[in-house]
Amino acid sequence: QVQLVESGGGLVQAGGSLRLSCAASHSNHAMGWFRRAPGKEREFVAAISWSGIRQYVDSVKGRFTISRDNAKNTVDLQMNSLKIEDTAVYYCAAGRSPMIPIINRDWSYWGQGTQVTVSS
Repeated sequence: QVQLVESGGGLVQAGGSLRLSCAASHSNHAMGWFRRAPGKEREFVAAISWSGIRQYVDSVKGRFTISRDNAKNTVDLQMNSLKIEDTAVYYCAAGRSPMIPIINRDWSYWGQGTQVTVSS
């Protein structure tokens, strides 16, 4: 079983930055970040394969950067130019293989989430 622990959430003004971190018990699989805003369904944000291939949802391209350190079993999400609509609980996730899952439901492991609140 893969254990995931997120950290780095908080309150920030629009235009500011936050860096989320996720500590994992294993690194030989794809890692990703999802978020769930109030009143909305959980959505995909970013993912990175074991070899470093990255994917992003269009709304965060150019603003967010996902990275990983396989030696430390960590994955980070650098969030810049934050917008009010980025407010959500952010979840770290791990897939079943080194490659990024094609279907969102194939993400097998989840952290408890960390709150990100962007104010005006």
